[in-house]
Formats: sequence, structure tokens, C-alpha cells
Amino acid sequence: MADKLHFDLVSPERLLLSENVDMVTVPGKEGEFGVLAGHAPFMTTLRPGVINIDDEGRGQRRIFVRGGFAEVTPAGLTVLAEHTIPLEELDQGKLDLEIGYAEEDVADAKSEETRLAAQERLDHLRQLRQSL
Repeated sequence: MADKLHFDLVSPERLLLSENVDMVTVPGKEGEFGVLAGHAPFMTTLRPGVINIDDEGRGQRRIFVRGGFAEVTPAGLTVLAEHTIPLEELDQGKLDLEIGYAEEDVADAKSEETRLAAQERLDHLRQLRQSL
């Protein structure tokens, strides 16, 4: 049996996953990278995108992340993500509706601060939509 990679996915609120898997693909700031057991240590920031978790026993799982850090050590891979959403939990119709509301919020913003906050939410929703 091949070596397994220990993978931890952590959000600001809690530990979301802690398990041994075959491979994890992560959306790094400089591009996607795959991590297997025994990978060379390094650390990078994340861009919005999808983490793919491959495990022969469980198949592939996909989780959208927005921002954060990834660290590979001899002990495994740890991803500290600002925001996470398992893609199987998304309803495409509801997401499209939320994007429409967010576009209206940007257009209706009365101050620059409100517009920037609304635009950030809209950008996040669009990135999430592209991940489907």
C-alpha cells in the first residue's frame, strides 16, 4: 500500500478535516499544486479556487476555498482557509439568484465603503460559480 498524506483543513472557526489521503491539489497563489506523501516542505498563500482531495477509498472530494495559507511539512499538508464550501452542498439556482442580488447591491451602493463590500461579496460568488 502506498504512503498516505496527512491532510488538515482548518477554518477560522474549527478543524474541518483531519485525515490520511492519497493526494491533495491546492489553488496556490502562483498556480495549482499537488501534494503527495513525502512532498518537499514549503508554504504559500491561496487564491480562491477548489481543493481536490483524492483518496482511493472515498473517491474525489472538492471544496471551494477563498484565501488563506497552505503549509507542507514532513508531517503532512495543512490548509488554513479563510472561507470554505464543499461543492456538493451548492445549489446552482440559489447561487445564481445570490449573484443577481449582489449585482444589485453593487449598483445601489450609496458609499464607496458599501460598494467595495458589495463588490467583494459579488466577486466571491462569481469565483464560486466558476468552480462548479
